[in-house]
Amino acid sequence: MNSNIEIILPNPEEKGEGKPQETIKTFSDREETERTVFYPYAIKKEKERSFISNSPDSSVPLPLEPFTAVASFKLDPSIPDQIKPAGLSMASATYLDDAHSEVIDPPKNEEMLDVTELVGDHTQHSPKPNAMVSGNVRELLECPVCLNAMYPPIHQCSNGHTLCSGCKPRVHNRCPTCRHELGNIRCLALEKVAASLELPCKYQNFGCLGIYPYYCKLKHESQCQYRPYTCPYAGSECTVAGDIQYLVSHLKDDHKVDMHNGSTFNHRYVKSNPHEVENATWMLTVFSCFGQYFCLHFEAFQLGMAPVYIAFLRFMGDDAEAKNYSYSLEVGGSGRKMTWQGVPRSIRDSHRKVRDSYDGLIIQRNMALFFSGGDKKELKLRVTGRIWKEQ
Repeated sequence: MNSNIEIILPNPEEKGEGKPQETIKTFSDREETERTVFYPYAIKKEKERSFISNSPDSSVPLPLEPFTAVASFKLDPSIPDQIKPAGLSMASATYLDDAHSEVIDPPKNEEMLDVTELVGDHTQHSPKPNAMVSGNVRELLECPVCLNAMYPPIHQCSNGHTLCSGCKPRVHNRCPTCRHELGNIRCLALEKVAASLELPCKYQNFGCLGIYPYYCKLKHESQCQYRPYTCPYAGSECTVAGDIQYLVSHLKDDHKVDMHNGSTFNHRYVKSNPHEVENATWMLTVFSCFGQYFCLHFEAFQLGMAPVYIAFLRFMGDDAEAKNYSYSLEVGGSGRKMTWQGVPRSIRDSHRKVRDSYDGLIIQRNMALFFSGGDKKELKLRVTGRIWKEQ
């Protein structure tokens, strides 16, 4: 569709009156468009005879019929009624030769303004800090029930409220925010947003300085060397966690555990009713040597149908460092003895995990009673051993 328009400006000879006296040029647009845009300055489009503009839509509010036309004019600053582009000096206008409709570059001087700077993206004037954006997104990714970070599949109700997959069964398929039925709607948009995030480890206050992609963060945190240790006491389900020094104080003050300095041990375990086997730790002793702490466990438990006793050592630190040490255990009596040599397990591995792997000195009850001597009505075992550091 072609449309013709007439652009009229005041006659320069009649200053100040602002009457339309002269038709300067008739333009014909060559393309059909849905927007009406008219700018009194232009930039010539390379290799084409059309003109394109970089000025904002609101710079020249002219009452024109629907068309697309752009042009450049030489304006006289002494005539107040002429149309001037908003926010530009007169030196920034590009001049149009009336006879040949050619763009003539204005002289370059210090008053020239960069049009691109004036009409560029306005978001640069009010930037939002990345930390704020990240913080807001992290709030969106927080489950309203368990308050933990949500991972796929992320569920949402018909009103857009989100919920993690672990909490969905807990709320009986009802949205905890609006009480609408949840159904099986996934919030794919939020899952994709999460994939673009990089977040610090939650143990950064303990010393971890790493930054990880959102979906890798959970795996890292499960293995982070800075994550707190759980209490190694096995006599009760203790949920206390913290660093090594805190746990040592906790074992001493709250569990009344025996504390010893040195790398050798010689302990006697006595039980009045050896035929009574319960899954509980009899004894936990903490040893301090080589600038580290070690936990010696001695326990009675069932191995299949047979009651047995087990002794093993755990290192209060990570597994990689535990491998720098070795230990030996020995039990005997009546001219017989049993020995065990191994590597201490990290307290990252639970007491039950170490016990059920049989990674220690295992003594059957009949053999333990034989070592005890006497009438075999009372268990009296002497366990000796030592800890050393591998070179």
